Amino acid sequence: MKSVEQNYPNPFNPTTVIQFSIPHRSFVTLKVYDLSAKKIGTLVSQELHAETFITLWDATGLPSGIYFCQFQAGEFVETKKLLLLR
Repeated sequence: MKSVEQNYPNPFNPTTVIQFSIPHRSFVTLKVYDLSAKKIGTLVSQELHAETFITLWDATGLPSGIYFCQFQAGEFVETKKLLLLR
C-alpha cells in the first residue's frame, strides 16, 4: 500500500523525519509547501523500487508556521500537515 506517515516529531524544530512506503516501482515526488501554496522544496523526485523510505527535512532558516508535505507515487497523492515551531 502506498502511504506517507505523519512526520516525527510534529511540531518540530528545525528538522523532522518523513517516512513513506511504495508497494512497487513508482516515480515518487515528495514536496513541501507553505500555507500560501508556494513550493518550499522538493525532497524526492525519482523512480524508486518497492520499499519503505525515510527522508529528513531541515527547515533551518524558515519561519514558524504550518507547512504541507505532498507525497505522490503514480496516481496516488497524499498530503500531511507539518508544524514548525521556533
